[in-house]
Amino acid sequence: MQIFDTHAHYFDAKFESLGAHYADGLLREIMPDPITHIINVGTNCKNSQKAIAQAREYEGMYAAVGIHPGDCHYLSDVEAALVELRELLGDDEARRRNKIVALGEIGLDYHWQEYDGIPMDKQKQAYFLERQLEMAEEMDLPVIIHDREAHGDCFETVLRYPRVRGVFHSYSGSAEMARELVRHGWYISFSGTLTFKNANRVREAALAVPRDRLLIETDAPYLAPHPMRGSLNHSGLMRYTVDTLAQIWSCSPDEAAKITFENAKKLFLSDTIG
Repeated sequence: MQIFDTHAHYFDAKFESLGAHYADGLLREIMPDPITHIINVGTNCKNSQKAIAQAREYEGMYAAVGIHPGDCHYLSDVEAALVELRELLGDDEARRRNKIVALGEIGLDYHWQEYDGIPMDKQKQAYFLERQLEMAEEMDLPVIIHDREAHGDCFETVLRYPRVRGVFHSYSGSAEMARELVRHGWYISFSGTLTFKNANRVREAALAVPRDRLLIETDAPYLAPHPMRGSLNHSGLMRYTVDTLAQIWSCSPDEAAKITFENAKKLFLSDTIG
């Protein structure tokens, strides 16, 4: 079985709190069997650099760099942050060297009303999202979209950039919206939430997505699947998500893993040696 984790954060403080080399030890245990590929996803320029550094250490790990809607609230100089991101992305050769295969994660998050005392600013989030979609279009990079309680605005925004391709990660929207996103060329990714006992809406959405447009992920260290819910999540727990997807599709876990593996390679690694 080959499993492709399309969204994780192995530089996250939750891993670091368990020891400076905890994430490395874990990754060396689960890669390349059963986890063959991981996209290590940044949320700001600083940790995107960490994502790149980690990706260099593992043959099957790649990096995504971007500014998350939550992280953007801490940035006082908006234009300077976008310039720094552009410099981090670099040109085609720099991206190949740094194993950058996507721009993300970017998007909209209306869940939190404030960030450490800083009020949520929907206009600021929207500005960062649109500028990064423009970069992705210019650089021909897939994007990783974060959409939390902002389904309508995220949907309307990405449709204004029809040449941009990518994935809505850890999908939590409706089956109807998933079908419409797929119709416009998007992929839909599901995390451990697919396994939760109260996740009927998520499973309905997964059933609505064509098999050639569905991805799986961890969002590690968050969203550990059932029956490990509440524990530190990591790519080695993806077998639970694979098993649940296989049940939804009425196929074997091997087939579910193979289909999602090929989908992920097509989106993220079509221009690289995967």
